[in-house]
This record gives sequence, structure tokens and C-alpha cells, in this order.
Amino acid sequence: MSSTITKLNAPLTQAFDFQPSSELQITPTLNTLTQKLAGFDTLTSALEYAAKGITGYNFYDARGNLRSVLPYSALRENARVIAKRLFSLNLPRGERVAIIADTSPEFVELFFACRYAGLVPFAMPVPVNLGSHAIYVQQLRGMLESGQATIAVANIDYVGFLKEAAEHVGSLQWIGTPAELSKLPIKDIDFQENHPDETAYLQFTSGSTKASRGVVITERALMCNLQGIVQNGLEIKPTDRSASWLPFYHDMGLVGLVLAPMVTQLSVDYLATRDFAIRPLQWLRIISRNRCTVAFSQPFGLKLCAMRARDSDLKELDLSSWRAAGIGAEMIRPEILRNFAEKFASAGFDANAFLPCYGLAESTLAVTFSKIGTGCKSIQIDSKALIDKKVAVRIQAEGRKQSEFVNCGRPLPGHIVKITNEDGKQLPEMMVGSVLVHGDSVMTGYYNNAEETNKALKPGSWLDTGDIGFLFEGDLYITGRRTDVIIVNGRNIRAQDIEELAEQQPEVRSREASAFGVSDEDGTTTIVLVIECRLAATTERQSLTTRLQQLVYMAFGVNCVVELVPPHTLPRTSSGKLSRFAARQGYIQRTNLNDTQLSAVESGDR
Repeated sequence: MSSTITKLNAPLTQAFDFQPSSELQITPTLNTLTQKLAGFDTLTSALEYAAKGITGYNFYDARGNLRSVLPYSALRENARVIAKRLFSLNLPRGERVAIIADTSPEFVELFFACRYAGLVPFAMPVPVNLGSHAIYVQQLRGMLESGQATIAVANIDYVGFLKEAAEHVGSLQWIGTPAELSKLPIKDIDFQENHPDETAYLQFTSGSTKASRGVVITERALMCNLQGIVQNGLEIKPTDRSASWLPFYHDMGLVGLVLAPMVTQLSVDYLATRDFAIRPLQWLRIISRNRCTVAFSQPFGLKLCAMRARDSDLKELDLSSWRAAGIGAEMIRPEILRNFAEKFASAGFDANAFLPCYGLAESTLAVTFSKIGTGCKSIQIDSKALIDKKVAVRIQAEGRKQSEFVNCGRPLPGHIVKITNEDGKQLPEMMVGSVLVHGDSVMTGYYNNAEETNKALKPGSWLDTGDIGFLFEGDLYITGRRTDVIIVNGRNIRAQDIEELAEQQPEVRSREASAFGVSDEDGTTTIVLVIECRLAATTERQSLTTRLQQLVYMAFGVNCVVELVPPHTLPRTSSGKLSRFAARQGYIQRTNLNDTQLSAVESGDR
């Protein structure tokens, strides 16, 4: 979307006017409003309070220049105007609105406008790269169909993709850009208050292991989760300020860094995800310059910052204000955090700021938080006992092969985590099994998908997360995804372990290896390792293939098939993670395996 500045009480049409960044002033950290962390029943009630203050959202370009500002007061006014334009479409309450979620004021205004109008928004991703046109359009079409969207909105850069995806989606009644939406007539009717049991929005899962599904999040579940995050997880203070590069279509980006700051009346500074990927240190510079205290990242974001930072960069940074460096959204590798802390120690970063946490969209966002101010804690587990006996045995002797897992902390108040075996029986501490969650933040189900809902929600409203892990002294440790565990001859082998082994080779870059299992007609499972490879010489390619096969056999005692594919072949989710599910499908298509094998692959080889 075009660069914008949103003026207090300005009509919607003015929200799209550009003004030079020299005229902009960031929203302050210290508010004129008494901070309120709880007591809100709905998003709009929280915004009504936040709008009385002077804080809000700030958007930066790739060079770190402020390009637009959206105070909560202006957000309230503009969202209400847009809601009145949405009323002119005469849609029944609860209809779905699909929005391609660029990092922009317009997305935020549309999102809240939907709630004022009693409509249910859902965010759709921007394209990961322009070389995946067909895949991106297919992804959008799947979300539009699954969410049964009535309205779909995208900025001028992406509306062409949206219109292509919308072909033959029968539920759609209106498609366009925010500028076109601003031309709809205003229908001046009274706003109806939202109810806590109404659906606040749909959160589409990123689809790491399965096709995307729309998680139904009620206002009650959202406000419960937000209260737990800000009060118990982050212990938010009036002097806090946030910074984020996370995409608005990801649950951690939307709930944790868009909605949580507003609910606590904090100012927050944004760098678009695509700009972070090119210039990750701009995120750190914003934290340094604006004295931000709360900022979250996936582990690979920290790794990218550490890789790009030069000594001259470190001298320009002061990260001493950063007290809550949240880490989540994927498996947390302790060495990434250690490398980051070591790299940026001279810039004032305190390793005790690390705040590992665990969550998933099906529980709104957060499930557990480690203790703030204590940093990343981990334990070393005997790998053989983990694989053979499904028990977490702490290393007692030197020389034993070990696996290191991060302490993700304890559940938020009102939530319970338990570990169960394959029969659903609860396991004691240190026994490894399925991670189940119970609490008011848990989804009511997947929209328009009873089959997947029944798989995920167990009797007693327990959510089967699909993750495996164990409890130790009340804290949760995640060891992997159940669908990412490859069972070969009764042995449970983690796909991550195979991928990490491959990434240790000089020819294989980080996040360019994907491992999964494929079963043949008699049930025999074969491990497949797909590598994005830049080697051109046949001898070099064969050498890498043979070496990887030997390493996998020596490490795990099993044979594997190694496939070398061109760069950018492996599919990624909307949040940038490799999708093993889609990688399996791609391998199936390339090798023309039969329907029995495809069925085994799609079931996750459970």
C-alpha cells in the first residue's frame, strides 16, 4: 500500500494521502492515559479506551525512515468510518472479510473496521517471492474458499493476485483495494456492541505440515490470551515500547505485536517483513533508537541478524533497553540464541532478556511463557533413551549422544498442559508424548471443517497441538512435531535431526533441507531428504548425495533417499518456515508415486 499518514478525525479518503516523513512524529512511549491491562471484553472496547491516549502504531521503510503514523485515536475514527462504508454492502453480521495483510496502516484500519461492523476478518499472506505466482494464487484461493469470504481486499500491488484467486469463488460479492473501498457510500447506522462469544477473526494456520485451516477465535478467547500475555508473560509496564518485523498475517505478529500493544495502550514500531529480510539490522536500529523494550522473533530472525552484523554496526547499537526478547513460532535451537547474545553483548544486549515461549494459533497464540528476566534455560537429554524409550533422561555421563531442549515455561493462568501417550493416557514428568492444552484461549474449531476440528479437539475440550514434548518440574519442553516424527522399523526419528545433520555440510545452507517419510504399499517407510543444491558438476553432486546417505545411516541406522533440487524449490509457509507437508507433495509429484504412497505421505506417516 502507498505510504500514508493518518490524521486524527480525518475522513477515510485522507488516510491515503502521503506526506513527507519529515512532517511525521512518532507516537510517544509515555502515555497521557492511565495504563489498563485487563477488563476489556472485546477488541473494540479495548480500542475505545486506547483511543483516549496519544500512543499508537508507527511504520518504517527499509532504510529505517518513518513513513506513516497511526495513533489509536485516529485508528478508532478511521475504522468507524470504514465500518459505515461496509454497512452499505448490507452484509449479515458474521460474514467473512479476507484482507491481504501487508505491514501497513490500511490493514489495521480494515481489521478493526470489520469488528465495528460485526464482520469477521481474516488475514492472508503477501507473496514470499514473486517466482511463486501460481502457488501463491492457489494459496489465496484455498483461504478464500475455506473462509467463505464475502469481501476481499488487497492493495494495488496484490489485487491482481487476489482477483485471479477469486475466480470461481462463489461466496465473494465485492473485491477491491482500500482506495476503492473508500468510495463506497456511508450508511450511517448505530454500531452494535460485539459480544464476547462472537467470532473475532479467523487465523489461518501457516500450513507447515498440513493445508491451511481457518482457526475460529472468539472475542473471549482472544481477550483471555492477551491478558495472560501482557500481565503474566511480559509483565507489561507503562514505560514499555514494542518493535516488530513479524508479518501481520502470522499469529505471533497479529496477536502479539498488533493487538497486544493496543490492548495495553503501548506504542509499537514496525518494519515490514520483506524489508527485514533484506536489512535485518534496521529492526535492531529501531529498537536502539526508540529505546524499545519488547520485541519478538522467530529463531531464524536472530540468526539472520547475527550473520549480517559487522563490528561497525555493533558500535552504532544500544540494545540495553530490550528487556523482553520473545522467542517462539518454531523449534528453538539454543545455539542460535547463544550466538546472538555473544554477537550483540558489546551492543548492550543482555542474554537474560531472552524469553522462550510456546504457542499456536489453535490456542489464539500463547500457551506457556518462561520466567521473564531469567533468559533461556535448557537441559541435555540422552538421545538414545529419547528415541528408544520415549523418556527424557538427563545426561549423567560424558560421551553419550545428547539432544538439547529449551525450557518454554509454564502455562498461562487458567490453562493446563498435559502429556499423553498414543492411547490418550496422561504421562508423568520426563515421559515424552503428545502435548495437549486446555483453557479459555483454545479455539472453538476450524471454520467450516468439522473433520479437522474433531481431530484436534479431544473430549473435555482438550486441544491436541500436534507437538510432542515432556514436562519437567512443571515446565514444558518441546521435542518436535508428531507429524514430523518419521517411524522406521518402530524407531521414532525426528525430521529436524536429519535436516540439521545435512545442514552441517558446507554445501548445504541453513533452512534448505527437508526430511520426511514415504511409505510403500506394504507399509515400509523410507526416509527422503530433499536438498536445495547449487552444485553443477555431476561428480560433486554425487559426492554430496553419497556422503549424506552415509551420514544418515551412521547417525540413525537407516537408509535414505537423497534428492537434489534447484534453489527455491522447497515450499515455505506464509511465515517463512519450510513446509514438510508441501515438500512431500512436491516429491510425490516429481517421482510419480502411486496413490497409496500419497495417502501415506498425507497422513504424516503416523
